[in-house]
Amino acid sequence: MRKLKNKSDVSADITVDALKSYNVHLDLGARSYDILVERGLLARAGQEIAQRVAGGDPAGRAAVVITNPKVELYHGKAVMDSLTAAGFRVVPVVLAAGETYKTLQTVRRLYKVFHAEQLDRRAIVVALGGGVIGDVAGFAAASYNRGLDLVQIPTTLLAQVDSSVGGKTGVNFDNAKNLIGAFYQPKLVLIDPDTLRSLPIRERRSGLAEIIKYGIIYDKPFFDMLEREVGSLLRLSSNQLEYAISRSCEIKARVVEQDERDEGLRAILNYGHTVGHALESITHYRVYRHGEAIAIGMVSAALIGEELGLSSSSDTDAIIRIFTSAGFHVHIGEEIAVGGVMRLLSWDKKAVDGTARFVLMEKLGRVTPGHNVPPDVIRRALERQQAL
Repeated sequence: MRKLKNKSDVSADITVDALKSYNVHLDLGARSYDILVERGLLARAGQEIAQRVAGGDPAGRAAVVITNPKVELYHGKAVMDSLTAAGFRVVPVVLAAGETYKTLQTVRRLYKVFHAEQLDRRAIVVALGGGVIGDVAGFAAASYNRGLDLVQIPTTLLAQVDSSVGGKTGVNFDNAKNLIGAFYQPKLVLIDPDTLRSLPIRERRSGLAEIIKYGIIYDKPFFDMLEREVGSLLRLSSNQLEYAISRSCEIKARVVEQDERDEGLRAILNYGHTVGHALESITHYRVYRHGEAIAIGMVSAALIGEELGLSSSSDTDAIIRIFTSAGFHVHIGEEIAVGGVMRLLSWDKKAVDGTARFVLMEKLGRVTPGHNVPPDVIRRALERQQAL
């Protein structure tokens, strides 16, 4: 498999068959795994996990399926029946939904279930749901009994193209997002685009923001395709849907292969997240979906780059145009104080000595991390954004 040689070189190394089944391989040596993308895949989840994770011998192994009430209603039976048919002992755990439950208290609840079920290290944790479920279940798997096998089955578009891939797990702490966590790679990621049909339009839009991000940071032709297809992708009617999901996963996989522990290149995946996370925190995760906040943050980053003379106004306009076409609000509301956002930026876990560090665009398809931006530049950009 060809590796990235520089920030602008991403191979199109996706295996595709005639039935639009995509297999993206993430190569991390002993921690390597496949990301499978195929409609109807949930019904084969047990079979795939038995072969790829349990080595073809699931007998006596516990499969702890961690999900939330809505996902259990729509998809729980298909996955658990499939696991049972494959020979696993299924242990269902249903957690309350929402970012406010992404806490150590929730992880402690999982530990209690694991202990009561007398799980040994042959147990497999199956995270069935969106990003919160994946992050919490992943952190519990990483830390219980010094590590249990983890399978991610993301059911939201956002989780399919972002949090399920790359091994970041964790919880929020004291209003700080993802402050406590671990790098812990899954053994397998199963993505069934049919799960997206149960999502409201706002959740689909949230995931589409992250897909657009991959075009901005790494692949201008991909960005151009997304701009043409944005409406049909949102409606799930585009014949490019599976490709858009797979290409997003592939770009992330190629970055993670080079920088698994977020020490350099991987920071480009945080484009838009600096301001986006601040908006989520300042509104206590009750106003914005994650993708909505990140879309606003990507516009902020484009405006900051433009203020610094790194990028052009035409590229900023293209970013605003694609998000507006997808139905996003790209301005920062007057009710949110710019000063409050800036204070939170200084507390961001990526800040150094209280100074926010930004990933900024040079041009569509190329960004660079690690920019220390003067506060007056940030303020000007955010005030411009309030006027959009």
